[in-house]
Amino acid sequence: MAVGKSIGKVRGPRKALEADLGFSWGLLNSLLLGLGILVLAAGYVALSKGSITLAPILLVAAYCGLIPASLLMRGRKEQSGE
Repeated sequence: MAVGKSIGKVRGPRKALEADLGFSWGLLNSLLLGLGILVLAAGYVALSKGSITLAPILLVAAYCGLIPASLLMRGRKEQSGE
């Protein structure tokens, strides 16, 4: 008597599980990053024109203010009690 083998499902490649790091990218993050890039560009244009006051202010505002803020801002969840 022949014993048949059970044939299981054919599995394809597994997807890697995504870990939730608590970071969500929203519209506000995109707007702040876009504004930061625009301010950076304006700072470098002002620097190329020879500005010694406006260019550093714009560059510091972009590098130390807008770009880090775009990365650190979180959306507020309505379910959260924080």
